[in-house]
Amino acid sequence: MATHDADGPVTGTPPPPDVGTAPARTTGRSYVTWTALALMTVSSVASLRPAPTMGVYGLAAVFLYVLPAIVFLVPTALVSAELASGWSGGVYRWVTEGISPNMGFAAAWHQFAMTIFYYPTLLSFVAATLAYVINPDLASSGVFTAVVIIAVYWLGVLLAMRGGIGVIAKLASSGVLIGTLIPGALLVGLGIIYLLQGNPSAAPMTTGSLLPEWAGIASIVLIVSNFGAYSGMEMNAVHVNELEKPSTQFPKAMFLAVALVLVVLILPPLAISWVVPAQDISLTAGVMQAFEAVFAHFGLQWLVPVVGLAIVVASLAGFMTWLSGPSRSLLLVARSGGYLPPYFQRTNAAGVQVNILVVQGWVTTGLALLFAFVPAVSNAYWIFMTITTSVYLLVYLWLFIAAYRLRKLQPNHPRGYRAPALPLLCAVGFTASIAAIGISFVPPSQFGGGSPFMFVGIVGGGILVLGLIIPWVLVLMRKPSWKLPEASS
Repeated sequence: MATHDADGPVTGTPPPPDVGTAPARTTGRSYVTWTALALMTVSSVASLRPAPTMGVYGLAAVFLYVLPAIVFLVPTALVSAELASGWSGGVYRWVTEGISPNMGFAAAWHQFAMTIFYYPTLLSFVAATLAYVINPDLASSGVFTAVVIIAVYWLGVLLAMRGGIGVIAKLASSGVLIGTLIPGALLVGLGIIYLLQGNPSAAPMTTGSLLPEWAGIASIVLIVSNFGAYSGMEMNAVHVNELEKPSTQFPKAMFLAVALVLVVLILPPLAISWVVPAQDISLTAGVMQAFEAVFAHFGLQWLVPVVGLAIVVASLAGFMTWLSGPSRSLLLVARSGGYLPPYFQRTNAAGVQVNILVVQGWVTTGLALLFAFVPAVSNAYWIFMTITTSVYLLVYLWLFIAAYRLRKLQPNHPRGYRAPALPLLCAVGFTASIAAIGISFVPPSQFGGGSPFMFVGIVGGGILVLGLIIPWVLVLMRKPSWKLPEASS
């Protein structure tokens, strides 16, 4: 029996001629440009936050980002480009077509589950950066952090409710330009000027420095953990039908996004390593300390708060992108298969999934208050982030399996783009995802002297509950009466 979603048949019957190609034109309809979608993707993936951390490794930072890009980022981007050019709807639709409707829902849930703990983390960074601009002492205030998290989240929901994807695309495009590309270019430009002035690089720039120093399992963890730096490349595929010509424009958006992500992640750490000695790079003070050190050399300290505000803008743009994508995907798959009660499927006049965002907002508010008043929660928070990141990586397992099966099962289905050597890309990407999930079971330094078996039990149990049990229960609970048409609000 054929299964249907908002866009038409999903499995069992051929799609209408326009499914997977350009959406039907509607008089007066406004489209998102492919460059805006590329910048949305960059906003959801890349930022300047990890620059000081990777700057410690100097020239080796190039290797630490390029290798994961080859085995994870490139396969994800190319495979997503093919899938989006043939099937609208994003990951849930691809997995539904390639594996099964239930697995499509699981993929959408795994993508959404990541945001449960991601929002407080991202917004706490916003709070810390904002404190650096206003009063650095506020950075240690749990109450200030909680207020910023709560206020920014609900403001983001209000903005999303008013304008939908159009507003988010504009915010993401301007945010990544103002708060990521321009400050990053300024940092790299000053670094080059520093070297041209005849100053020696603080980090060695010889061929012997291309590879990081080998430290056993710690080196493997370092390399594989950077796979997670590229998570989210496929997320905005849920907006593919907002493009005027999805089959050709989405692949272009992905290729541009890949190039910009690599530039943003690789060049700023190099610039920092040229100017600031590794032993002086503060991993706790973060990116603002790095900017302050570089600007101080050129007598440009007055730019520090300006850059701080710009980085806040970029972080907010990334937040808005994440706010839209996973929750939208969950809404679409819930409607097509009746996986969530109708309450969670209602949208406003702009088509925004209001109730999902509101319920998630109460969870975010509760977590923010716990961080403010219960120190033990913030101490253990990184464990929850490890769990949710691993659950998110499950999405890529299903994505690569679905892509491989669709090439075999539906070879003649119209695709605007065909990824070269797709079986190899899927095999490499699947293996990389498995490796990244496996690394999450290695206890980090924050775990101290705790039992490694306890750590494995906590992480494994969390992945089991959040990644398997919850979606399985929701699948069992679903009802045919919960299926709603796309136009329902």
